[in-house]
Amino acid sequence: MYKANSDRYSKMPYNYCGESGLQLPKISVGLWQNFGKDADYDEMKDIILTAFDNGITHFDLANNYGPEPGRAEINFGKIFRENLKPYRDELIISTKAGYEMWEGPYGGRGGTRKYLTASLDQSLKRMGLDYVDIFYHHCMTPETPLKETALCMSDITRRGKALYIGMSNYDGETMHKMHHKCDDYNVPFIINQNRYSIFDRTIENNELKKTAVKKGKGIIAFSPLAQGQLSDKYANGIPENARLYNNEKLQKHVGYTDSRPQQIKALYELAKERGQTLSQMAIQWILKDSDITSVLIGVHSKKQLLENIEALKFPPLSDEEIKQIDKITQK
Repeated sequence: MYKANSDRYSKMPYNYCGESGLQLPKISVGLWQNFGKDADYDEMKDIILTAFDNGITHFDLANNYGPEPGRAEINFGKIFRENLKPYRDELIISTKAGYEMWEGPYGGRGGTRKYLTASLDQSLKRMGLDYVDIFYHHCMTPETPLKETALCMSDITRRGKALYIGMSNYDGETMHKMHHKCDDYNVPFIINQNRYSIFDRTIENNELKKTAVKKGKGIIAFSPLAQGQLSDKYANGIPENARLYNNEKLQKHVGYTDSRPQQIKALYELAKERGQTLSQMAIQWILKDSDITSVLIGVHSKKQLLENIEALKFPPLSDEEIKQIDKITQK
C-alpha cells in the first residue's frame, strides 16, 4: 500500500492563486499526453506518486484527454483509487470541458449548460470522485452566451461538484467579460489556463496576462516546453522519435520555422552556461515573475519529472539573461 513521503511539503514552494485563498504548487502535472490508452500503467503511477512525494498536489485533466476521449481520466481514477484516496483532502484535481466529446448536438464544442453539466458528471464518474477542485471551461465558444456558461458554473459550484472555476484558452477581452458575468452569479472564478512559453507569448499580446492580474486571477501555464522544443533533445534538430519529426502540420502549429533550430541551439547554450538543462531554464523563465501561479508539465517518465522539478533549485534568471532570451527569440 502506498504511503506518501512524510517530507513532501518541504520540497515544493506554493503560490496563492490570484487573490483567492487557494495555493497551488509552482509546478503541477498535466495529463494531456502520456496518460492515454497505450500508456504503461506502472509508469503512469510512478509519475503521479513521485510527483506527490515531491510536493506536487495538483493534477490537471480534461474530458477529452486520451487521446481517446476520457481515457486519461479513467487511468488517473484507477491510480487515485488504488493509491491516493486516503490523501484526497491534500490534492487539487482539475478537469475541463469545452471541446468535442461525444456525438450529436450536445457533446460537441461549446459552453452550454447541457454540455458542461453532463460532461462534468461523466468526468466525476470516470475518476471516481465526488467533486473536482477546479472545473474549467476549456475554450471560448462565441455561439454560447457567456451568461449561460457563467450561470452553469454557478450551479455546478452550488451543487458541490466543483470548488473553484477556471477559464482555459480565453483571450484578455473575453476573460474580462466572463469575470463580470461570474461576479453576477457569485461564481468562484479564480484561474486561467493558457499556453505560455519562451516561444509562445500569446497571453502577453492578447492582454490575458495583464487582465488576469488586474482582476485578481491566477494563471497556470501549459506547454511550457513548446511541445518539447525547449529541451536538450532538440539542441541538434528534431529527433526522430519526437512528435514534430516529419509532421509539417504540427511544426506549423507550434511555430517551428527555419530560424527555430538556431534559436533552440542558442537557448541550449545559455542554459548550459547556467549549469542546467534547457527545459529547466524554460520553466524558470515562466516563473520569473509573480503573475504566473504554476507551470503545468507533461512528462513521459519519472526521470523527466524529477529533472523538471530540479528547475526550482537554480538561481532565478537575471535581467540580463532575460534580455538575452528575448534577443535570441526576437521577442
